[in-house]
Amino acid sequence: MKTLNYTHLVCGIALVFSACGDTSSNTTETETMSVTEADSVAVSTSESTAVSEQNAPASIPSATEQEAAEPIDVSEISGDPVIRFENDSVSIENDNDCISYKEKTVTIYCQGNYQLTGSSKDNQVIVNASNTDKVYLYLNDLELASATDAPLYVQNAEKVFLMLVDGTKNSLEDASTRTQSYAKASGTSDTTNATVYAKDDLTIKGSGDLTVTGNYNNGIQCSNDLRIRDLPGITVKAKNHAIKGKGSVTIEGGYFSLTATNGDGIKSDEGEGEDENTTTDNKGIVVITGGEFDINAGDDGIQAFNYIFIADSSSIPLITINSKGKGIVTDNRIYMNGGITNVTSADDGLHSNLNIYINGGLTTISAGDDGIHADSTLRISDGAINITKAIEGIEAFYIRAEGGMTATVASDDAWNAAGGSADAGTSSGSQWGGRGGPGGMTSSSKGYIIISGGYHYLYTAGNDIDVLDANGTATMSGGVLLLEIGSSGGNMMFAPSQGGNQGGSSSGSCSTNMAGGLIDTDSGFSITGGVLLGFGSRTEEYPKCSATSYTAGTAYGTSSAAFKPSGSGSMIIYGGEVSSVSQVDVSDMTEITLPNGMTYYEK
Repeated sequence: MKTLNYTHLVCGIALVFSACGDTSSNTTETETMSVTEADSVAVSTSESTAVSEQNAPASIPSATEQEAAEPIDVSEISGDPVIRFENDSVSIENDNDCISYKEKTVTIYCQGNYQLTGSSKDNQVIVNASNTDKVYLYLNDLELASATDAPLYVQNAEKVFLMLVDGTKNSLEDASTRTQSYAKASGTSDTTNATVYAKDDLTIKGSGDLTVTGNYNNGIQCSNDLRIRDLPGITVKAKNHAIKGKGSVTIEGGYFSLTATNGDGIKSDEGEGEDENTTTDNKGIVVITGGEFDINAGDDGIQAFNYIFIADSSSIPLITINSKGKGIVTDNRIYMNGGITNVTSADDGLHSNLNIYINGGLTTISAGDDGIHADSTLRISDGAINITKAIEGIEAFYIRAEGGMTATVASDDAWNAAGGSADAGTSSGSQWGGRGGPGGMTSSSKGYIIISGGYHYLYTAGNDIDVLDANGTATMSGGVLLLEIGSSGGNMMFAPSQGGNQGGSSSGSCSTNMAGGLIDTDSGFSITGGVLLGFGSRTEEYPKCSATSYTAGTAYGTSSAAFKPSGSGSMIIYGGEVSSVSQVDVSDMTEITLPNGMTYYEK
């Protein structure tokens, strides 16, 4: 078994949450994070180290093989009850007087170990123990289906463990309808809403395989905390959500193939619905610190109300999402502290109604709308982002680029700092991401871009677009910023019907225009440090400019900072540590490979 061969430095928990004050003017909050056994992560807790590394190239992680924990074998429960399904019959060995069988339902009343094996097309297992009982269900080549209900229902217990015996293949399938309801202690009734339906904490362990088919609604659902450990192979095909833990979902390892026909791949929603806007510590969260995931979702790939936290632990999570909605979405916060994540989404790739923090890992996004969208703050401290397709590449009220490496390709603005509604269907939605009218006129919203570290490549092509756009101000004090306009639309940064410079001015062959282009802000762009190189023929503003013709694949800049653009043009803007530009011999310079494979050169 391979050991971890990649160590990725990420910001510590204290540093991550100190960033939570970066909210819009109408949002203030004080946040803390309790790191429990269930959601512990392998991170650095040194704020000084994280900050000192922010101007260095981010390492791009490579996959590591997951490691199994102690094997699960039925020999360890020799002498404990064995529940054996054989078509329409059920036999019980080593009966401990805590099991009943009636009308195709096996009910377990006490704590202990129970082995489930055999095959049945119409039976059910119910756990109805006391509030202090821990029940261990060992699935040993079990094929269990119910023709009328859920095959596995945890009605009551302190906690239930599904132990997937190593080397076994297990399957659970529910009925497509429900006719049975169950009395609750409160006097109300409950209907099983998933194939595996647990009202109390549920943990799935082991290295066996489990296939879950959800014909009625969800695949695996837990009303409290759902935890998955070791290296299980879990396949879920569900009519609605594949995996749902209302309180929380914590996954530490395993192999997952999740298909949610109409819903989300992984979901935790405590704080929504009847608990709307009530945030509880460590509830309504998804924490992933290991595992390989192939998620196909009819709505969102991963969704949580409170926060989503992805980080490296003993292995690097490998997450692939194909979603008809958003890729990864939360009402509050997203923390990308590690992992190799690939998102293909019809809507936004990453979306938060509050803040997003990029502290590590490699995130690749192909989106039908925004690549990354945060209503308040997007903070990039480390890690790598590769947005290969989007309308708006990155969009937030505050964009704080402090480190890491990013590459953004968009058809509208590459980076857009703006305020307004995140929903284009609302009355103010048209203000979000736009410049407030034709020709780049001042927007009624605000937005701020602050660049202090990292390597950032921004590209867009088309008419009436901006590479870097802020509806307020943009400032740069460090890092590397590479801007490029593609050849689509003839390098003209205004719609053909608008024509001309739209009220701009010229300085030699370096012309400005009110239609934007390389840089467009409402309240000014200023640069005091770092490296700026921009390639295009139009811009609203710039620190310095050279009427230098450039060709694709040739390096331009200085002997200490240079870049090879992908297209050709006649104007280069520059600033910060770059005092002039020309064609450069880069043979003795250090190559910095960006997440999209392009190269920046420096000394």
